[in-house]
Amino acid sequence: MQEASLLELEGVSVSFDGFKAINNLSFQIGSAELRAIIGPNGAGKTTMMDIITGKTKPDNGSVLYGTPAKSLLRLSESQIARIGIGRKFQRPTVFENQSVFDNFLMALKKSRSPLDVLFYRLENTDLERVKVLAEEVGLHEQLERTSGELSHGQKQWLEIGMLLAQDPKVLLVDEPAAGMTPQERMHTTNILKKAAQTRAVVVVEHDMEFVRRLECRVTVLHEGSVLAEGSIDHVTNDESVIDVYLGR
Repeated sequence: MQEASLLELEGVSVSFDGFKAINNLSFQIGSAELRAIIGPNGAGKTTMMDIITGKTKPDNGSVLYGTPAKSLLRLSESQIARIGIGRKFQRPTVFENQSVFDNFLMALKKSRSPLDVLFYRLENTDLERVKVLAEEVGLHEQLERTSGELSHGQKQWLEIGMLLAQDPKVLLVDEPAAGMTPQERMHTTNILKKAAQTRAVVVVEHDMEFVRRLECRVTVLHEGSVLAEGSIDHVTNDESVIDVYLGR
């Protein structure tokens, strides 16, 4: 495993009913890196994230994480989440009847034993952490609002903030730009860029304009393998990527 890699998939394959969803996939990401994953429907993007987070176990290959590297294949989904891999699905899942503040508070990385929960008291450090998170995702003026009142984009930001509250080392984000206004997409770009200064952020996205604004390395998947990798200009000018994904 390369010294700069935080997460590495090597020779990973998985089949469902004879269909090879992931085919000898090798993929690495550094400890403070923003990476976009693109590709046609059925390319294996979601299955790749399922494998990283323990939802799907591959038939072959290795998935290594951390320093020193440890195999994720021996761990459950909850164990993988606890050691620092967070995932945001396309549809935001927040506690809609609770305030934005309470959503952040519930997400903070703290001991969750029954005794700790029973005797929990709000501390100044918790208040400060919530304020920092709310600033980071642009919801500092929305803390008292009920989360269900937020716009679609704001709910996405809240969920990203709730994941950041767990202090993950790897953040997997699925189509964050879907359903957002242009202004919300711009703000989301800024959130993800900032988050990637201190952790690995992997963004699966179809919106090519959004991917271009991320200004990061792009990996193109096709039929469960890496088809091309490099800058957005490099991959969008690649003949094989044009043929299978972008069109003429």
